Amino acid sequence: MSLKDTAIIAHAELKVMERSDRDVWQLGAEVLEQLLDRSGLEKREIDGLAMATSSTGAGNMFWPQATADMLGLELDYCDEVMMGGCSPVACVARAAAAINAGLCTTVLILYADTGVAEPNAHDRSYRREWTEPYGLMGPPGGFGLLTRSYEQRYGLDYALLGKLAVTQRNHALLNDMACEKLRKPITVADYLGSRMIAEPIRLLDCVMRADGAAGLILTSRKRAKEKGIARYVVPTGYAERVNYRAGEAFADPLESGHVVAGPRALKQAGIAIGDIASFHPYDDFLIAMVLQMEALGFCRPGEGMAYVRDTNFAYDGDLPLNTGGGQISAGQAACSSENLVEAVEQLMGEAGARQVRDTRNALVTGIGWINYGRNWGASAALVLEPGA
Repeated sequence: MSLKDTAIIAHAELKVMERSDRDVWQLGAEVLEQLLDRSGLEKREIDGLAMATSSTGAGNMFWPQATADMLGLELDYCDEVMMGGCSPVACVARAAAAINAGLCTTVLILYADTGVAEPNAHDRSYRREWTEPYGLMGPPGGFGLLTRSYEQRYGLDYALLGKLAVTQRNHALLNDMACEKLRKPITVADYLGSRMIAEPIRLLDCVMRADGAAGLILTSRKRAKEKGIARYVVPTGYAERVNYRAGEAFADPLESGHVVAGPRALKQAGIAIGDIASFHPYDDFLIAMVLQMEALGFCRPGEGMAYVRDTNFAYDGDLPLNTGGGQISAGQAACSSENLVEAVEQLMGEAGARQVRDTRNALVTGIGWINYGRNWGASAALVLEPGA
């Protein structure tokens, strides 16, 4: 069996909230109820649970088991994937592996987090030892350095970064699930005029942390057909790379593990980068999308600005980009799963006013944590295609 032998048969998401008005387990229960309704499954048929990293559950070593208990699930497979922003796509790969290994038959993939309403995270890492004492306060500072490094090496047109911000905001305006606070039109001038957070990172370069939940149900394609499920999405290629070039003293800070993970995922899927019909990159900062475009091969290193200038990223354009608004304009919620769930929705033809024309496939990526003196520490890429 392989990754391609599995199928995403249902998706669900709740509206992103600036601050949750409900408990995280209630959000999870609402997602589960939607998934059962859409798939036609009984709850007893779910025998696996894969959860992404949750700041709500930080410090609780039994978080996935406790969540399963609260949802009334009896399981043969229970897992929490802790890879930061890579966790959503990594959950799909690990759930597929569990199904293929015979550990379970049907997996609830759950993304639920109320980190704004209930911040329990305790970050015991390099940051407190090596970066925060020198004033680099978290990801905005790290991406500020990456942005400045890119600008000094290749040149950077901030108006073109503004184009990306406007495109994603326009998509969020068409997405009822996006955080209402962010569903306001912006212009390139608004982007350029937004206040500095960590120079040259502006407010509109950044994600806004938010609360919410989403989920998927993954099973085997054989089982999907046995259940009479005609519409589903197949993961056809996946790869990840953690600590790219970590053993080298002077790694290039503008290179990430996507230069390895991207080609591997595409090869597994049997397609080339030029075949990608829609692109859903992890977008905690605008510059991250440009770096991923270059690393994945949409353009060569240093040509990101020209590629952004010459490409229409609207949902009905050349390469639809984060058609739900991305995290930057929908809100960084539900364990950063928004782009993944959006890609599934698009491939099922259920995206409404923002529906893309070409649903042959979608490429979704992940970024996990900012390490010391290099690019982000974990990179992942997932190729999805509609089931036949």
